[in-house]
Amino acid sequence: MQHSNGAATARLPAVNAMTTQRLIKKYPNRRLYDTELSRYITLVDIRELVLRGVEFAVVDTNSGEDITRQILMQIIMEEEAGGQPLFSASMLAQIIRFYGGTVQGLFARFLEESMALFARNQEQMRQTLGTDPLEAMGKLAQRNLELWTSIQDSFFKAAGLGGAPGRNPPGGDSDGKSG
Repeated sequence: MQHSNGAATARLPAVNAMTTQRLIKKYPNRRLYDTELSRYITLVDIRELVLRGVEFAVVDTNSGEDITRQILMQIIMEEEAGGQPLFSASMLAQIIRFYGGTVQGLFARFLEESMALFARNQEQMRQTLGTDPLEAMGKLAQRNLELWTSIQDSFFKAAGLGGAPGRNPPGGDSDGKSG
């Protein structure tokens, strides 16, 4: 359904109807409206939702398009501009090189799985720190090494490079001989 101003509002509730996501509407005046709180909010408020683990979707009221990713990227840009950046220029350049390449989807999945692994380990660390911190760090480091090795093997296999025998980098000499 379209209102006289051209906004497609019939599609907006559908985003929230199928999930328990909180709906944030972005109006043409660039303001964000939290439908659960019935008030306008800022990017700082959305950042707080993220930190609290609240599921939400941001929808453009004109087009009905889900713009959650764009809003999250905007928050990341603001975080990177202030304080100590999380991403180095070298890391960002590497990420850009993956766009449009044959392994873009694989790389996106690798990053997503790596972030999930890191979050799980972080939670385990919080739970374990009540015990001996040095022992906990040693166990976590060993577990991380095992998990990263497994992820790396999966990444190489999915890219058609087989496993990572001898832990040599891709394109390296896997037989251990040089030159």
